[in-house]
Amino acid sequence: MTNNTTLVLGATGKTGRRVAARLRLNGTRVRAASRSSRTRFDWSDPGCWDSALRGVTAVYVVPPPVPGPVHEFVARAEAAGVRRLVLLSGHGADTWGGSAFGLDMRSAEDAVRGSALEWTVLRPSNFDQNFDEDVFHAPLLAGELALPAGAVPEPFVDLEDVADVAATVLAEPGRHAGRTYELTGPRSLTFAEAVELISRASGRPLAYREVSAAEYVAARVEAGWSEGDARHVADMFELMGRGLLAEPADGVSTVLGRPPRTFEEYVVRAAAAGAWRG
Repeated sequence: MTNNTTLVLGATGKTGRRVAARLRLNGTRVRAASRSSRTRFDWSDPGCWDSALRGVTAVYVVPPPVPGPVHEFVARAEAAGVRRLVLLSGHGADTWGGSAFGLDMRSAEDAVRGSALEWTVLRPSNFDQNFDEDVFHAPLLAGELALPAGAVPEPFVDLEDVADVAATVLAEPGRHAGRTYELTGPRSLTFAEAVELISRASGRPLAYREVSAAEYVAARVEAGWSEGDARHVADMFELMGRGLLAEPADGVSTVLGRPPRTFEEYVVRAAAAGAWRG
């Protein structure tokens, strides 16, 4: 074990738990923090931040869903003696101008870039695992995924690759300073193509249906979402529809020296684990 401690925010979340496990395996001392972890961290409660930052040299930052708090957090990190920040953002965030989507991530990027600390920004595309761990999973279990996604493809990225990149960057001080990595899979797929691959691998008759943004928001609200959350996802699809985020990027191979995992590899793993079992 080294004498350095890495603080992993969102340590019970999709990326945080994967990053923390990799760091521990590699001998890094990890302080896992979330609202439910032994080290408590809540973006809405700045009173718990200083204790989480005490004695930390690097932080994996998963920003909150609102703009603003990361600026104060970065100032606290500087005061606590933190030396490095690795921020999770979103694919092509500097092209999102004029969209209501991603104000939280853009604010967090401004905070990190404006700090005196060594920083690296990771910008992943939509996660493969959104189909089995998150927003697209329940509709698939019901047999149909209805989205306002259009025909513009998405270079879905495997969370295992995102975590591999994050853990590598955190373990290599200096090498990635001031870098922004766009993290995607090796090729782009439409949502209809993605659902077809999931259907074939799982052996279930799954369907994709195109709906309008208004229909999507109404359906999500009827399913129990807040209108704000439903509109946020609809805004993401509107942004994707511009086509500026459709091309694969080379961030995974640049950092890891290997190609990113394919969507098919993800689908086989998830189907074998029973992700879409009816």
